[in-house]
Amino acid sequence: MAVILQSRRRKIIFAAGAVLLLAILLGLNADQASEWFEQNDPVLRQALVTGILIGGVFALVAMGLTLIFGVLDIINFAHGALMTVGMYITFVLFDNYGIDPYISILITVPALFLIGVVVQRVIIRPASNAPPHNLLLLTLGLALLLQNAMLVIFSGTPRSIRLDYGRGETPIGPFIIDFPLHLFGTTITLNKLIAFIMAMVLAAGLYILLQKTDLGKAIRASAQDKEGAALVGVDIQRIGLITFGIGVACVGAAASLVLPFFFVDPVAGNTFNITAFVIVVLGGLGSIPGALLGAFIVGITQEMGVVFMPSSTKLLGVFIVFILVLLFRPQGLMGKKE
Repeated sequence: MAVILQSRRRKIIFAAGAVLLLAILLGLNADQASEWFEQNDPVLRQALVTGILIGGVFALVAMGLTLIFGVLDIINFAHGALMTVGMYITFVLFDNYGIDPYISILITVPALFLIGVVVQRVIIRPASNAPPHNLLLLTLGLALLLQNAMLVIFSGTPRSIRLDYGRGETPIGPFIIDFPLHLFGTTITLNKLIAFIMAMVLAAGLYILLQKTDLGKAIRASAQDKEGAALVGVDIQRIGLITFGIGVACVGAAASLVLPFFFVDPVAGNTFNITAFVIVVLGGLGSIPGALLGAFIVGITQEMGVVFMPSSTKLLGVFIVFILVLLFRPQGLMGKKE
């Protein structure tokens, strides 16, 4: 009891100190604060909208990561490198064959699913009984292998794509919409809007798959109790293959969605890898709804950070939120206490 009280006292002191430090750093009276927010209102609104849009893509990446951890208890450090593979596939399809990146999802998702299945069967499964830190180092080694392979094949030159549409009047069904959109003082580009909508559709599809289908029930049963699931006839090895494949397929979809407004080089996936780990821990390891919630929190915090800090340190706010959640709720926002 004394240890618990001491721990709570430390948390309260830490929180009070953080609030006091924030007040000192701001150093603003009420009038100055009001004037500052009035002057920066358009920037804050833009940061909020951009954070929500990019958060949708973050959610897709994090859902794949948390699904793999929930079923296989593997922290997949190769997640970002596999996303880079998907980005290069999308780039090659667009650059060599003129296939639209949003159409190429129909290729990158099955391709990354198959790559995930092969990785799980050939690399992960033989080491499945090894200590957790060995598996972590194994996936880290796989990430380094993939990064160096892509460096040899594509060189370190950043690549990007430029779409012919998305600027000016763009026909969408029976409507003609002038992009970028200007709503309530914010600017919304077509690329980020499509990425957000498609990411949310795919995330909803994944959630329905897990909740409403027999495969989803088998995956959830394996995540909760592998021995119990095996006793009722669930093929644990097969479910592990499929789950890893689905998790990697999620980053395949995200790769195609982000390339129109991002770039690809051999280490491009590292940014998404770090962000996805923060989101997964923030939302709760193994929690799909937690990954969605954490993604929006991280997306908004990241973009808001640019308003208050230099753009080079925009992840600082994300890590501050991350530390506070770990301090006050170690299991994550929607994780279960063990």
